[in-house]
Amino acid sequence: MATATDTQDQKAVRNEFNELVNMTATQLKKWLDTDESKSVGQKQNGDSESTGHKSGERIVDLLGKKNAEYTDDDYAHMRKVISYIKRHSAQEPKESRGSNWEYSLKNWGHDPNKS
Repeated sequence: MATATDTQDQKAVRNEFNELVNMTATQLKKWLDTDESKSVGQKQNGDSESTGHKSGERIVDLLGKKNAEYTDDDYAHMRKVISYIKRHSAQEPKESRGSNWEYSLKNWGHDPNKS
């Protein structure tokens, strides 16, 4: 249910986020616990967890919220997720199954093997 403060931009962001993030919170949470998930992505300043893995955990939280609960920070993260998935999807390698490319996308909540 849209609230009176819901902007067209927020609706568009939510719609695109929900379209591109094609894994459920449960599927994503399960994926983030795998060695494959933890093996990919860039780590910042000696951090043990990659940016994509942290993003996946944030996405799990976002998937559990109601529209009215989203903050400006949540919308900013949704925009980041949308941008990453679009940019990364365009770089598909010839052998994508089981690749770092696939694993990275899944960390961001998008399973490229789902139709």
